[in-house]
Amino acid sequence: MDDITAKRLVFAMLDADGDGVISADEYSARAERVARATGRTTDDPLVVVARTAGRRAWASMDADGDGKVTFEEYAAWAGADAFDTVCEPVLGALFDLADRDHDGRLDLPEFTTLRTALGNPVGNIEAAFAALDADGDGRVVRDDYLASVRAHVSGESSPVGEALYNSGTAVDPAHSGHPGRD
Repeated sequence: MDDITAKRLVFAMLDADGDGVISADEYSARAERVARATGRTTDDPLVVVARTAGRRAWASMDADGDGKVTFEEYAAWAGADAFDTVCEPVLGALFDLADRDHDGRLDLPEFTTLRTALGNPVGNIEAAFAALDADGDGRVVRDDYLASVRAHVSGESSPVGEALYNSGTAVDPAHSGHPGRD
């Protein structure tokens, strides 16, 4: 999958209302949804870390400060550098929210909770989990998870990224909205 298609899939997931822009509210809601899905309170230190990392990521993504990010802005911003400096802390913090026993690994129910709260189609989650659980121990390791998402947004081969972000509907490379939603 090329990097533009990969970015379109992630953008479509982040654009929760399908209006063609990611709003600050849509982006910040991610931490709140994962916190609720995992039963964490708003003052839980891990929720505070996730929220703070999310605010930093949003400030970087919304470079013009207008409170919304178009696909063009997102595509120009997203990639390996943005992932390494901004996205990895957010995704790592969200992973940590789902990691109930704090062992740096998610079992399938934890992984499902995380990815469902982030907006992935439920039907894709088991395939992504299986691809990430390379040793078959029933756990996804935090570093492997982050590396697979990084590979996806960088346009590198990532069967996990393709499974997580693809709704099962073909994505028109010229389309920046939700696959299968229009």
